[in-house]
Amino acid sequence: MAIAVGIDVAKDVHWVCAVEQDARVVLDRAVRNTQEDLDGLVAELHRLGPVRIGLDVTGSIASFLEALLLADGFDLVHVPGLAVNRAGHGYVGGESKSDPRDARTIADLVRTRLDLRPIRPDEETTIAIRLLVGRRRDLVQDQTRRLSRLRQLLSSIHPGLERGLDVTAKGPLALLTRFVTPGEIRAAGRTRIAKHLAKTPNLREPDRLAELALACARAQRTVVPGEAAVARLVRELAEEALAARDRICRLDRELQELLQRHPDGALIQSLPGMGAVLAAEFIAAAGDTARFRSADALAAAAGLAPILRQSGKARALRRAFGGDKALKRVFYQSAFCAVSIRDPLSKAFYDRKRREGKHHTQALIALARRRVTVVWTMLKHRQPFDPNHKAA
Repeated sequence: MAIAVGIDVAKDVHWVCAVEQDARVVLDRAVRNTQEDLDGLVAELHRLGPVRIGLDVTGSIASFLEALLLADGFDLVHVPGLAVNRAGHGYVGGESKSDPRDARTIADLVRTRLDLRPIRPDEETTIAIRLLVGRRRDLVQDQTRRLSRLRQLLSSIHPGLERGLDVTAKGPLALLTRFVTPGEIRAAGRTRIAKHLAKTPNLREPDRLAELALACARAQRTVVPGEAAVARLVRELAEEALAARDRICRLDRELQELLQRHPDGALIQSLPGMGAVLAAEFIAAAGDTARFRSADALAAAAGLAPILRQSGKARALRRAFGGDKALKRVFYQSAFCAVSIRDPLSKAFYDRKRREGKHHTQALIALARRRVTVVWTMLKHRQPFDPNHKAA
């Protein structure tokens, strides 16, 4: 039987604990996150014989450790931090927390659980997609906060213009980089505003936007105290938002190019509602789907499998609140998109669930769960989505 090894991953110093099948500890020490110390650990683990190693962190600060252990052919599994925390409470003095204690808990979970998901090396394309997806997520979150602040400032001095503009679009942002206050817009006139907007590439209907801005400016006669300072901040935020918008568009193009090179990219995008961004987010969150034993295991990882609550004669299923939030978002958002574009199969499934009495969110979650099975089957059999497969 393999010796179970638990590693509590940290940035500078890992703690390693190895236990035999009878729970006897054979290794318990700290290891610095350096090439020399980790090479010494690898040699020590080889002397112990067959080992199965559990890590509580994957990627990020564990990337170097993972690469080194996988290169030496070790069997790695992921032990989620929540499982370590819950299991630790079952020991004597369960409220105490330390790296040696966590490493021992991880080792015990590796020793007793056979359902832990394996850690496998990712190919370069998957790693690049994961990094770009993370960068895109950061940019989108910053853009959301930026636009919220812009709308708040604009509504304080020119509420009519704030109501009339969609600041998520390129045209309104281009307008706000120059003209904000009612006085500025009235003084500029339609011609100057349209000329300014025409400098923005691929901008549709600049004249209509100029007329809208003038109508909003003519409807307001009151000058708000401090509007000059507020307008200056609005112009800065609009310029930043335009630059971030362009950067997000470039990232989307880069992700599309990476998906064309990824072996699963075309298969995933063949499913209606699964566009380039959602396909990239799925690959970034799931990695190698071969590490999931079944579609049910993938659904459980995404938090889309129902949870059984049973005690005595009482038995009920409830919605899961755990799971990988990024993975859950991919399937939920793709289900929403499939219904929005009126994909026949998705819409029929959604309508059937609504007729059964489920509300909108419940029907979308049920559709998301069904799509987990479809995606897993497509990737397992290496076949694109075929709407006629069930009928055939």
